[in-house]
Amino acid sequence: MTAQLSHGLRVENLRDLIRNPLMYLAVLVVVSDQVTKKLLGDYLPLHASKVIVPGFLDLVHVRNTGAAFSLLAGAQTGLRQFFFVAITVLALVVMIYLLGRTPSHEVWMRRGLVLILGGALGNLVDRLHYGEVIDFLHFHLGTFSWPAFNVADSAITVGAGILLVLLVKPATPAKKQ
Repeated sequence: MTAQLSHGLRVENLRDLIRNPLMYLAVLVVVSDQVTKKLLGDYLPLHASKVIVPGFLDLVHVRNTGAAFSLLAGAQTGLRQFFFVAITVLALVVMIYLLGRTPSHEVWMRRGLVLILGGALGNLVDRLHYGEVIDFLHFHLGTFSWPAFNVADSAITVGAGILLVLLVKPATPAKKQ
């Protein structure tokens, strides 16, 4: 397993990955995530909210100390921080490994992986800088309320959705020559 991982992460593979135009998508996700969070902080104080679409969408300024849906938010701070940073770094290594092993013609697979990579990096920046993740989009309808999220979370969700669709779609038969 270690030999396979090191083979997938060779310097040449990393150089090719960095030079790949698709990596601009990951950079776009990170930059847009951080810019929207900065704008939010300039516009809305922590724990404040502003109705955007009544009964449907609020702009909120909250900090999530946990993972998705505030998972482990109540855990001890140092342990929680180490755990989430370690898991994120592991996920980044796995995404880079998979990107290096995915053929260039599998465009949608690569896009899904890059979206997850960019989203994970965006939230990692928050964890390293604040010790928590800034969330600001809060959708709700009647009594149903979706947990607040951000651009990075959206990229991760869309990327995972793409991978899920690719996993469940029937294989396309090879064309006969």
